[in-house]
Amino acid sequence: MKRPRHTRRALLIIPCLLLAATLAAWPLLTPGRDAYVTVPVTRGDIESSVTALGTLQPRQFVDVGAQASGQIHKIHVDVGSEVKEGQLLVEIDPSTQTAKLDASRFAIDNLKAQLQEQRALHDLAQHKYRRQQHLAKGGATREEDVQAAQAEVRTTQARIDMFTAQIRQARASLRSDEAELGYTRIYAPMAGTVVALDAREGQTLNAQQQTPLILRIARLSPMTVWAEVSEADIGQVKPGMQAWFTTLSGGNRRWSSNVRQVLPVPPKPLNETGQGGGSPASKSGSARVVLYTVLLDVDNHDQALMPEMTTQVFFVAGQAKDVLLAPIVALQDTTDSERQIARIVSASGKVEPREIRTGISDRLRVEIIDGVNEGDHLLIGPATGNGG
Repeated sequence: MKRPRHTRRALLIIPCLLLAATLAAWPLLTPGRDAYVTVPVTRGDIESSVTALGTLQPRQFVDVGAQASGQIHKIHVDVGSEVKEGQLLVEIDPSTQTAKLDASRFAIDNLKAQLQEQRALHDLAQHKYRRQQHLAKGGATREEDVQAAQAEVRTTQARIDMFTAQIRQARASLRSDEAELGYTRIYAPMAGTVVALDAREGQTLNAQQQTPLILRIARLSPMTVWAEVSEADIGQVKPGMQAWFTTLSGGNRRWSSNVRQVLPVPPKPLNETGQGGGSPASKSGSARVVLYTVLLDVDNHDQALMPEMTTQVFFVAGQAKDVLLAPIVALQDTTDSERQIARIVSASGKVEPREIRTGISDRLRVEIIDGVNEGDHLLIGPATGNGG
C-alpha cells in the first residue's frame, strides 16, 4: 500500500533534525579548550624585588652659620647660586667686633708701658742693691738695708713677670677678637649650590647661645636616596644589593644604584628619646609600622634629580632571563613552597593536574623551572556557563 506523500516527507525530515540536534549538542558533550579560562605559559625575563618609598637628598652638604653676632649687612648669593670654595657669601656689620679689637690693642699698649716702667724700677732696684752690697763690705751700712734692697729687686722682677704674662694673655684675647672680626665675613667652605637660605639682609644675629644657620650649600651630584623599608622586608635588603628607582618627574626613566648602607635602627621621634621602657606601640596600645632607612647613591651629572624628590625604589632580590613564566593565579599551593600544582588544559579540553617546580616571583608572575612547556595552557577557571 502506497504511503501518502506528506508522510514520506516527514520521514525524511526527522533524520535531518536528529543530525542537526546531534551536531549542536556535540560541544556540550565533548567541550574543547575554549570552554575554559586559561593562560599560556610564556617565555621572558622576571625580577624579584622589594619596593619602598624614598626621598632624594644631596650626598654632600654643609650648613653655613654665623659665629659672630650683629646685623647682616650684605648677602651675596641666593637660592640656586653656584658658589666656589672660599667665595664670600655674607657680610655682618663689624662695628662691635672692630671696637673690641681696638680695645684689646689699647690694653696691650697700656700693659707694655707698665712693663717698661717696671723694668726701669727693676734696674734702679738692682743698682741700689749693688750699692748696699758694696757698702756692706766696708761696714758702712746695716744688714737690714741690704735685705730691703734685695727684696725690692725681687719685687720689681715679679712685677715684670706679671706684666709679661698679662701681655701674653691680652695677645691671646687679641687673636680671639681678630678671629671674631673675621667671622663677620662668611666664606663658602666648599663648592656647590645654595639650596636653602634662612636669613635676610638687615636681620640681627645672636651667636652667643647658639650658631644661627644662614644657608646650606650642597653638591647635587652624587645624590642619596633615603629609602624607608618596612620591617617585613628589611631582612632581604643587604649592603651592595642592586637597586633602581623612579621619580614622578622622570617618566619611564630608571636610575640604577647599589645599597650603600642599611641603618641599624629606625628613626625615633625626639619626644620618645630617653623615655625608656617599652616601645611607642605598647604605650599607645595601637600598632605602628616600623620602617628602616636604607641609603643608596646615584650619579646626577645631568641635574635631573633634585633634593626632596619622592622616589619609588626597587631592591633587586633575584633576576632570571629567558625563562618560562606563568601567572601566580594559575597555580595552587602545596606543602612544599618550591612545588605547586598547575592544571593543564589540552586542545580537546582535557584537564590534567601536574606538579611543577617554581623559582623567583614578582608577585604577579612566577618562574617555572620544570613541569610544563612553553605554550601550555593553564587553567584559571571555567568559562561562563560551563563546568570546570
